[in-house]
Amino acid sequence: MRATVTTGGILAQSLASLWFFLASSFLFQELFLHGFTTRSGGISYVPTLSSMNLFSSSRRRDPKVVVKENLRRLGEAAGFNPEAFHPVKVDHANTVWIMGKPEPDWYDGIVTDQKGITIAALGADCIPLLFCDPVKKVCGAAHSGWKGTLLGVAMAAVHAMVAEFGCSVKDILVVLGPSVGPCCFTLSKEDAEKFHAIHPNCVRLIDSLRPYVDIRKATRILLERGGILPQNIQDDSVTDRSQNVTLCTSCHPDKFFSNVRDGSNFGTQIGFISIQD
Repeated sequence: MRATVTTGGILAQSLASLWFFLASSFLFQELFLHGFTTRSGGISYVPTLSSMNLFSSSRRRDPKVVVKENLRRLGEAAGFNPEAFHPVKVDHANTVWIMGKPEPDWYDGIVTDQKGITIAALGADCIPLLFCDPVKKVCGAAHSGWKGTLLGVAMAAVHAMVAEFGCSVKDILVVLGPSVGPCCFTLSKEDAEKFHAIHPNCVRLIDSLRPYVDIRKATRILLERGGILPQNIQDDSVTDRSQNVTLCTSCHPDKFFSNVRDGSNFGTQIGFISIQD
């Protein structure tokens, strides 16, 4: 039996009282089915992957059959077909696949105007970004780690929506999902200086060996410079904390997976979106 719980603008779906995902009231739920998964509700049993891990590779110890069952459960709870599910193929770069055109070998973003298809961005500290244009009924998803942020993957997705589907940059809404916050994420001084060049407020303790970096703030700044309206971006700057879906993955071990916190055998959550029929 499916249950729905709402708190402020955040909606969470559960199955058998297990929390599956968070969704934002910022996006048009009647037009775009979407959500950001938590680590709850699946069957993965390795401690750092428990329990709703949604990615399997040769370096992860989660069997593909387990991940497939996790996706099936998520699809049942959220209301999408797991057989029509397309996640990004992470390259930590800025390639965007325009669905319907030849699929690249690797890409960190997807945009589409097709109904019945669910697209997704992976994340386990990297930012899962969801995009939508309620006027043209187009959606997108992008994976933005620190490298992808510097390479402009967020605006690459926006440019694809504008160029391929005639979207207006003023109509596009963007939500930043759960990701590592500036409280927990550090980089080498050399790499941190690249974020400092975007804006000094993106870096804290710039003179230390490993400064703290705010990839979310950098993402917002780059989106705004690209023409996205400030009020059309939802991130951890929201004043109503009940509306915040941009929680720190490292700070919430009960809710999210985190590479920074858990090490190399970390689990993966996703941000997903599809166009409602």
